[in-house]
Amino acid sequence: MVIAGTASEYLMSFNFFQSRAQGEILAEVVRHGMVESLHSGHLVMLNADGSIHLQKGAIELPMYGRSSLKAMQAAGMLRSGLKVTPEQLALICASHSGTALHQSVAKSMLTDSGLDESALRNTPDKPLAEEERKNWGEPTRLAQNCSGKHAGMLRTCVMNGWDLESYRSPDHPLQIAIKAEFEALTEESVFATTVDGCGAPLFATSTLGLARAFRTMTISQDAIYQEIMSACRANPLLVAGEGRLTTRLMRAIPGLFMKEGAEAVEVATLPDGRTLVFKIVDGGNRAFGPIVQAAFKEWGIDSLDEGVTVLGGGEPVGSIRALIA
Repeated sequence: MVIAGTASEYLMSFNFFQSRAQGEILAEVVRHGMVESLHSGHLVMLNADGSIHLQKGAIELPMYGRSSLKAMQAAGMLRSGLKVTPEQLALICASHSGTALHQSVAKSMLTDSGLDESALRNTPDKPLAEEERKNWGEPTRLAQNCSGKHAGMLRTCVMNGWDLESYRSPDHPLQIAIKAEFEALTEESVFATTVDGCGAPLFATSTLGLARAFRTMTISQDAIYQEIMSACRANPLLVAGEGRLTTRLMRAIPGLFMKEGAEAVEVATLPDGRTLVFKIVDGGNRAFGPIVQAAFKEWGIDSLDEGVTVLGGGEPVGSIRALIA
C-alpha cells in the first residue's frame, strides 16, 4: 500500500488506525470491587432487518475470522457439488473436541471418498477435549479440531476430480470457489489472505462483513445455506463438544447457530436474522460467556447463566462483567 502525504500526515493516519484497532472495552475483570483487567474489542449486533442494533469498536476494520468462517467454507464446498450427511456437514463446520465420535465422523467422509487419514493435510494436533488430550499420544491429523473441514475439502475434490495434494493452495479450484462464496456473503472484496492454523487459506473481512454473512446464511432461502444451518442446529455436539459454550447454548436456545474462532472471534445468529459478532483484541476468550449473555439479554433472552467467577484462595472474590450496553 502506498500512502501519499507528508511524514506527519502518515504518522497521524497510523496513530488514528492504531487507536481504532484497539477497539472499545467489552468486558472487565473485577476482583474485590476493583477492576483488575480489561478486554477490549469490536462488536456488532444486527437487528432482524439487518440494521445495526449496537456497535462497539471499529467494526469496519479487517480481521481474520479464523474458524468462525467454517460454515462459509462449507457453503463453497456444497456449491461445488459436495454431498454429505447432516452429521458430516456439521463436523465440516466444527472446531471439534477430537472425541472418538468426532473422529469417526471425519473418518467416515474419508472412507466415503475412498481415502484414509494419510490424505489429510491439516496440521497434526491432540484433541481439544481435556480428558482425551491428557491421555493422548502423538498429535494426529484426525484428532485436530479442523479434520472435519479438511475431510470435507478432500471429498469435494474427489467428487470434482480435482487434485488432492494441492487442495490447500489458494489457486486450487476448491479455494477459488470458497473465496467467491466468502466475498458474496460478506459483501466485501478479500482484503488479505493468509494461512490458518490448520494450513487452509484464510481470508480477512470486517466484523460487520462477518455479521452480514451469517445473517444472510440464516435468513436466506438458498437451499445450501438452509442445509448448513439445519445440520449444525441438529448436531450441536458435533459443532463443538460436550461442556463447551457453543454446544451448551445451541442446545439451550432453539434455532441458534453459533461458532467460535481462534484469537477470540465469536459468531451467533437467531432464526429471525438477529446476529452477534465480536472480536476481542487481546485474543483471549475468557470473557466470551459474559459478553454473549449480555448480548442475548439485549435481545430479551435473559435465561442464560454464563457468568465467570473470579477466585481468591479458592473462594469467589469477583467476576467478569460485560460492558456492551
